[in-house]
Amino acid sequence: MGRRFPPFAAVRAFEAAARHKSFKKAADELCLSPSAVSHQIRALEEYLDTALFERKGNGMDLTLTGRGYAGKLTHLLNSFEETTRAVQEAGQRPFRVLCTPGFAARWLVPRLDRLSFGDRVRLRVSSGAPSVDFSVNDSDLVIQWSDDPVPGVRSERLMSSHRYPVVSPDLLARENIRKPDDLLRLRLMHDETGDAWEEWFTAAGLAPPEMPRGPVFPNCELATTAAEKSQGVSLAYDAMVRGTVASGRLVRLFDTVTMPIVIYSVAYTEARAADPMVRAFRDWIFAEVQRDGMIRSGMAATG
Repeated sequence: MGRRFPPFAAVRAFEAAARHKSFKKAADELCLSPSAVSHQIRALEEYLDTALFERKGNGMDLTLTGRGYAGKLTHLLNSFEETTRAVQEAGQRPFRVLCTPGFAARWLVPRLDRLSFGDRVRLRVSSGAPSVDFSVNDSDLVIQWSDDPVPGVRSERLMSSHRYPVVSPDLLARENIRKPDDLLRLRLMHDETGDAWEEWFTAAGLAPPEMPRGPVFPNCELATTAAEKSQGVSLAYDAMVRGTVASGRLVRLFDTVTMPIVIYSVAYTEARAADPMVRAFRDWIFAEVQRDGMIRSGMAATG
């Protein structure tokens, strides 16, 4: 059987009158006369076969049924309005993505031309961990480093990655690096947010040297950039440097890798979960991860 709905004009008139607690104010909002609002509400009461207002002295008040119905209608009409506005604006408004500089430069920007509305993406980069406080970050979606639960925010694990040493072609030729223990005589680039050199040396069957053996950077992107500039060897995330290695700007060293860990998640508010652009960007970025054969680890974490 098809859906059965009351006349929409009657629903609007009742919701406005209940919200304003006034037929006159509802009439002003809807550009109707108070008598027309009253007529619409009577039609709705006949459709529902129940009273929504009761007369009290010279005024009107909602019945218990009317109060419950009005509250639900206000929520539904607000949601309907927001969804409609999102569809109307989807073809014009920019889509704001907040992420780390490394993710933007090494992964997102090189493939944005494959997104149907990539020319309308406005990137915002964060010097630290991207904030998922959507009341202040001025973003539609965040690519974050973790997936810790946050109330009202939907967070989905995007990709996991292992790490391996990378070096510039010039440094590789100059230092003649042939086996893992050759790294013991070189400068190593360190990442203070998650350095894993000890894990890598152990996996390579070597006793980890005393750390650090080179400069310590605030994030993996700066450590990898330093390696590109022939300043030493970086322990890079495979997911972030595949393109750089393929281009020849970095060279991967050895087959030994660390255990994979979750490195990025996609976050957006629960209220925007059905937004057409949020859904389109979310679906596109997960398809890109799958296309690259990267590992998506775990389930969504919802606050």
